[in-house]
Amino acid sequence: MRAILVDDEHLALIGLKKAMEREASEVEIVATYSDSTKVMAGVLLHRPDVVFLDIHMPDINGLNLGKQIQTVVPGIEIVFVTSYDKYAVQAFELYALDYIMKPLQKDRLRQTILRIKEKLSIRGTKKTHDVNSPLICCFNQLQFRLPGMNAQNAKWRTSKAQELFAYLLHHRDRTINRSVLLELLWPELEETKAAQHLYTTIYHIRQTLKNSNMDTISINSGNLEAGYKLDLGEARVDTEEWEYAMRQLGVLDASTADAYEHVLNLYKGDYLGNYDYLWAEHERERLRLLWLYHMRKLCMFYEQQENQKKAIQVHLRIQQLLPDEEESYFSLMKLYDAIGDKIGVEEQYLLLRTKMERDLELPISADITDWYTRWKSVSLTS
Repeated sequence: MRAILVDDEHLALIGLKKAMEREASEVEIVATYSDSTKVMAGVLLHRPDVVFLDIHMPDINGLNLGKQIQTVVPGIEIVFVTSYDKYAVQAFELYALDYIMKPLQKDRLRQTILRIKEKLSIRGTKKTHDVNSPLICCFNQLQFRLPGMNAQNAKWRTSKAQELFAYLLHHRDRTINRSVLLELLWPELEETKAAQHLYTTIYHIRQTLKNSNMDTISINSGNLEAGYKLDLGEARVDTEEWEYAMRQLGVLDASTADAYEHVLNLYKGDYLGNYDYLWAEHERERLRLLWLYHMRKLCMFYEQQENQKKAIQVHLRIQQLLPDEEESYFSLMKLYDAIGDKIGVEEQYLLLRTKMERDLELPISADITDWYTRWKSVSLTS
């Protein structure tokens, strides 16, 4: 098990390192940082299994740093170490594996190490699926793809049936209490009537899965119908597979750029983006930020290689999927200028002005306006 330790207080960092060495010999401490600005580079370099992270740091709040780490390198476990217990709820909202208080207690640290080992063990023995097994598509909209066929829309009996399936899929392998589902889908009905709708909708979902030849997916009820759990069986989920492929990417260089681009192009749009499911927003934003971070990283690589045409292609892809990202328009303006494409610069500025002023009713940032004004004056004289 590989770990990185982060604490801006040097003595606290030494104490944590000694405690880990004394109580957790199975943990390999690959790096320690007291400067939070260096942590992200260290995470990308060492790819640890877990980061022990202080919350109170001067340059960046540990909660925000933990969120960034999880976004950029999915799968890394976060354990917060702090003197303040008021951040516990926020810590676990970020899917932190654990939260331990200073001064460290020997038994409490051992419990945390055991939790990490269990999590890594589960991940290591996770059932692998044949690439020819059925696929559930979650980019943009819910679709089913059978081996050798194109993705197809499922024929849901009602929109409630579709959302209930999506919600159970989102929380797959976890039993969701019946009361949670009733409140989510039928909050206006009294419990008995809402429960009847739930039973009927579960039946319709099972029928839809059967008619779609996706009956490898099962929905199991708990004791006395107290809750429901979705089991994928042999089915796969495209967003899960994409994120796994992202985790396998190594260092970005000339020999791996094509592989990076291939995996990044598998991102087809927002997670369940065609539906206004508020409960999906956190995952939607997380996957979007993960994709955007690596797309910008790929752009920077191509620019450093002076391969402007490739950089333009990547920025255009960002613009296609995230048209509200002002930065992509500005980057494209500068790239078109670098290759002497005046029409390209003008088109991007016009697109940005239309997007910002008409669609979003916001002004273009002063930096972009100033750059364009200077560029325009130079281009008119050349």
